[in-house]
Amino acid sequence: MMRRIGPMLILLITVCACSRSSLDTDQPTPATDAESGDSASQGTIGFSTLTLTNPFFQVLADNMREEARRHGYKLLLVSGERDVKKQADQIDDFIVKQVSAIVLNPCDSKSIGPAIKKANDAGIPVFTNDLAYDGDDANVVCHVATDNYQGGKLAGEAMVRLLDGAGGKVAILHFPPAESCQLRVQGFTEVIDAHNASSSDRIEIITTLDGGGVRDEGFQASKDAIEAHPDLAAIFAINDPSALGARAALEAAGKEDQVQIIAFDGQPIGKQAILEGKIVCDPIQFPDRIGRTTIEMIIKHFNGDDVPAEILIPSELYYREDAELDPELQTPG
Repeated sequence: MMRRIGPMLILLITVCACSRSSLDTDQPTPATDAESGDSASQGTIGFSTLTLTNPFFQVLADNMREEARRHGYKLLLVSGERDVKKQADQIDDFIVKQVSAIVLNPCDSKSIGPAIKKANDAGIPVFTNDLAYDGDDANVVCHVATDNYQGGKLAGEAMVRLLDGAGGKVAILHFPPAESCQLRVQGFTEVIDAHNASSSDRIEIITTLDGGGVRDEGFQASKDAIEAHPDLAAIFAINDPSALGARAALEAAGKEDQVQIIAFDGQPIGKQAILEGKIVCDPIQFPDRIGRTTIEMIIKHFNGDDVPAEILIPSELYYREDAELDPELQTPG
């Protein structure tokens, strides 16, 4: 298992923090704290994020803002809140404002295509991070994201170690609409299948449920899994919020000592849960690196340099031992 978190960056090919939220308006969300009164000698970069209710995206946006400022650009930040029409309206607004570049976490990887095409036609380069555009009708210069497939394999390897010598039944809390979560589950199941092909201690994935990427739905899905499979041994959750919902369901059923959880993300709430022994481990993401790298690729593109179509940043396993050494979790003595 890995005990140190260090910088890594690799160039590969193909893709969330997954979170779910909604607002009751279809109007573009105003910039949150995007400009901070700074003057921008170079121009403005528009960023429509999936949501700002998930700390992952806030960290990503904060690092984009700082990196953009370092190069003389403002970041105009708005939140699509998982509404593709709202996000399309935000892109229209960016075009009217003649921003220098647009960055998206697509609220719908397929349906956002026509809006991206409008930006293409206006001569504004489009970049994506964390969540990719899934289509052929529009052009995205570069996509920057966690290597979710690699992270899913790490989660599978951690599960094999966790159940080594005994095997057991495992439930998956998925969020199928997000390609990032699809890749996490793909990597996880491939490792489990490979283990089962070579070991008599079988790990059986007995159910895959949609946990919505949020705590409430993770709770309900886990409750259903526990009731249907009383001998459940472990849960793999595609992010920290759904994992914490699972933990709450286990505690309500008195099964927190029977069923162990491996999650994905490395949000502060997830790291704290790992420190407290509520989650075994996470393959953690690095939203700060994703944000900074996105701006770096925009600047390279502006300078006429070649930019890769995709940059994937590996995740790393984070256990309780890592949490005990994590300065972000240290309380003042």
